[in-house]
Amino acid sequence: MAPRPNWKGYLKLSLVSCSVALYSATSTSQRIRFNIINRETGNRVRNEVVDAETGEPVEQEDRVKGYQVEKGRYVLLEDKELDEVALESTHTIDIESFVPRSEVDEIYLDESYYIAPNDKVAYEAFAVIREAMRKEDLVGLARAVLYRRERILMLHPRGKGLMATALRYRNEVRDEEDYFSDIPDVKVPSDMLDLAVHILKSKKTNFDPERFEDRYEDALVALIKAKQAGKPAPKLAEVRPSNVINLMDALKRSVNAEKNAPKTTPRRQSTSSHRATRTGSSRRTASQRSRAKRAG
Repeated sequence: MAPRPNWKGYLKLSLVSCSVALYSATSTSQRIRFNIINRETGNRVRNEVVDAETGEPVEQEDRVKGYQVEKGRYVLLEDKELDEVALESTHTIDIESFVPRSEVDEIYLDESYYIAPNDKVAYEAFAVIREAMRKEDLVGLARAVLYRRERILMLHPRGKGLMATALRYRNEVRDEEDYFSDIPDVKVPSDMLDLAVHILKSKKTNFDPERFEDRYEDALVALIKAKQAGKPAPKLAEVRPSNVINLMDALKRSVNAEKNAPKTTPRRQSTSSHRATRTGSSRRTASQRSRAKRAG
């Protein structure tokens, strides 16, 4: 069954446009989710929307969005009014400029999406836009309305399609100086730096998302299985780190520990970047399938 798009519209570059569909590139649907239960009856709890002053339930047809202009006073906005906000980007991903990828600070990156042609007529124009970006090694900056918010999208080629990463606005990113300004300048002794670099090199490998398992999710599965079987909850040993008193001694012991640790052979990376990092809703990792089987 083909995935359902989150958005349909047009990809536009100057006077060139084509019909496209946008899909979520990631999914959290495989995570364990809980219901709220009445401890006394064992029944599920139903949340009700009630009037904050009267305590009376408010039916769906009586609910409306409101923007508070002063305490207790709101401007009411109907869904139809919100839908009629006139923005060209509601139905168009309009590429406004191109920049080197290295110029986009990682802190601005938000959710990611896949963009694909939505019909056969769009194939050629879509391929021209994609291959031009690939040839010049540039990413496109575009605007589109997603979930009633205009987002800035960073577009770049990914395999046969495009990846769109929503960017945060400048006023959504906090100033790092508010958090780092009190950190003093520390002159790091060269011998300590050499030991730390040695540890880094001993742990250096290739990025492989298959190696990362959600250990918290695995622990939840084990807890649920134990409770279901009437067994006591598994006890997990937790080692709490503390501030190091003798940094040089800790570095030396870390180096020795890394020397005695079993060597792991990094997985060979695929020559196709889009195959090497293909994750999300299109397929489930072995660890996710294993968790689902154990929980079921």
